[in-house]
Amino acid sequence: MSLTLFKRDPLKLFENVFNDNVSPFVSSLVAPSFKVDIGEDETGIFIEADMPGIKKEDIKVSVEDDVLSISAERTQNEEEKKKGYHRIERSWGCLNRSFTVGENVDVDKIEATYDNGVLKIKVPKIEPQPKTGKAITVN
Repeated sequence: MSLTLFKRDPLKLFENVFNDNVSPFVSSLVAPSFKVDIGEDETGIFIEADMPGIKKEDIKVSVEDDVLSISAERTQNEEEKKKGYHRIERSWGCLNRSFTVGENVDVDKIEATYDNGVLKIKVPKIEPQPKTGKAITVN
């Protein structure tokens, strides 16, 4: 039995990080993330994040300074036994995504649900509050 090894130039991998042709394997090593769909209408902003294999209790959603952040920890163990080999792989990582939601959202009424590996977030909008002016007395 012969084993063929391919020599890779590590700098070449990072050269292509921002290239659209980078394989998902390489991009996940550099910046692990999850796929997100975002929609908006006059009533609110709707976010759906694909997060398969992540437990509900490992997901955190927060809003601070008009930025909605989603973070999660992923732990994965894979074991494969076949004739002639035994493979065990473990991976761990933190996943983070942040979105600017603007000032005209009702932070107190944001809803998040998680079902079958999909996180759904509803961010209701409120009427923009007019900026009020104030006269300043010069002393």
